[in-house]
Amino acid sequence: MVDLSLDLGKLKLKNPVIAAAGTFGYGSEFVDFFDPALLGAVVAKGLSLEPRPGNPPPRMMETPSGMLNAIGLQNIGLKAFIRDKLPWLVERGVTVVANILGETVREYEALAKALGGESGVAMIEVNVSCPNVKAGGLAFGNDPEATAEVVGAVSSRAQGKPVMVKLTALVSDIVGVAQAAVQAGAEVISLINTIPGMAVDITTRKPALKNIVGGLSGPAIKPVGLKSVWQVAQVIDVPVVGVGGIMNAKDALEYFLVGAQAVQVGTANFVDPRACLNILKGIEDYFIENKIASLNDWVGSLDIK
Repeated sequence: MVDLSLDLGKLKLKNPVIAAAGTFGYGSEFVDFFDPALLGAVVAKGLSLEPRPGNPPPRMMETPSGMLNAIGLQNIGLKAFIRDKLPWLVERGVTVVANILGETVREYEALAKALGGESGVAMIEVNVSCPNVKAGGLAFGNDPEATAEVVGAVSSRAQGKPVMVKLTALVSDIVGVAQAAVQAGAEVISLINTIPGMAVDITTRKPALKNIVGGLSGPAIKPVGLKSVWQVAQVIDVPVVGVGGIMNAKDALEYFLVGAQAVQVGTANFVDPRACLNILKGIEDYFIENKIASLNDWVGSLDIK
């Protein structure tokens, strides 16, 4: 037997494979392929206070080493999620992480207060890559002080729910931003978010995405994700969750090696709806084959000498 359990802040998970926000819908979309409750957790599609229609199509495209998306944070809104989606997840026994987004600190506060009162929500993940309208559209996560302000507001309203903060790599000092988030109350750090990119069509001479710019994800960003996790995990004293380009068990094992205690699987879900489950089995098989008794024996064991 291999022990894949872990403590993610106050949250205990049975295994370290988590479905990433925006790539797994609200969980029910994947039930024909496997039971989402088999995963360590499911991060539901990002939630805003009110429903968002998202960007006009085309808003997603494949790239040679990943994909670009400009969905525009489309979602059904807080009330509909609590009424229509959360009960199904709770009934199935899914460990639910609610991902929240906003354009003002007040919006984040309201989301945290509402979701903090829901017993079916196990953790709140804060997306700080959203534009701060009071700062001229600069993302909250680009500045340690703005990040800390959001995290502090969410932590104070979350009613004891653990708070995970998802960081962008598009900063000069990701360690400084992570430290600011932890000092403000973050119990877990997840990184990285997508990286802005674009594609063009030489036939039409137009951008491939209607929004022009989208978020790049998939194998192309894994080296950036690994570096970011390695840097942050060395200096903060809370768990780190690795995100970015995890397509198979080997990718996940690399993230654990550099210090991640869990991983979120995103783009792979578009390639294979059973990707999360396959990655989980691959991790277990590798540990059995190499006589590694527990996840803790592997996490952070990178030899840099």
